Amino acid sequence: MSLKPPKHSEMKWPDKRESRKRKISLDYNLIVTEGTKTEPKYFEALKEHINKNENNRIQLEIIGSGKNTRSLFEYAKSLVSKSPNGYSNVWLVYDLDDFPNVTQTLCENSSIEDGTTYHAIWSNECIELWFLLHFSYMQSNLHRFEYFPKLTECLDQHGEYKKNREDLFDILLPYLDTAIENAEKLSKENIGRTPADSAPGTKMFEMMKKFKPYL
Repeated sequence: MSLKPPKHSEMKWPDKRESRKRKISLDYNLIVTEGTKTEPKYFEALKEHINKNENNRIQLEIIGSGKNTRSLFEYAKSLVSKSPNGYSNVWLVYDLDDFPNVTQTLCENSSIEDGTTYHAIWSNECIELWFLLHFSYMQSNLHRFEYFPKLTECLDQHGEYKKNREDLFDILLPYLDTAIENAEKLSKENIGRTPADSAPGTKMFEMMKKFKPYL
């Protein structure tokens, strides 16, 4: 048997496309929120928990945009186009109120076009509904400011609920399964209704079911 080294032409070199595929094989997620305080702080804490577990199968980027409705979607699309790795999932988190849900339609129509799935994660009226569902199921259509005293009561020894609390995710995490169950139950109750008519209602459970295995 010849021990001569193979000729340069006979050597199998790595396919550049394969190398690139390995490089971007992580599950890249972009979370773009309407709010600039409450939601980003909540998701940054989620990201910290995932990173704390040294989980290298999923990556999160969180941006509090301060934009709403259609402009939120267009802003997210611009971020996707500028990303060197692209994103497997883009999650748009926003309060719905009683406006037509144009963002959801845009997400549905644009998903997969560029290899990215867009998710409309709306809450009607506000994300505080998602927080409250960690403690109990509710069907009452409350005004957004009515959630604040209810959350303060539920938080009990953890103090008053404020929109920019940095410890909220950690406080709510033990009740995540309850929140998902309650939000899914609400979603089933709202079948056949438009998002604007789904009050109360939230799609937060769809995103949190995605991330829960990594916590």
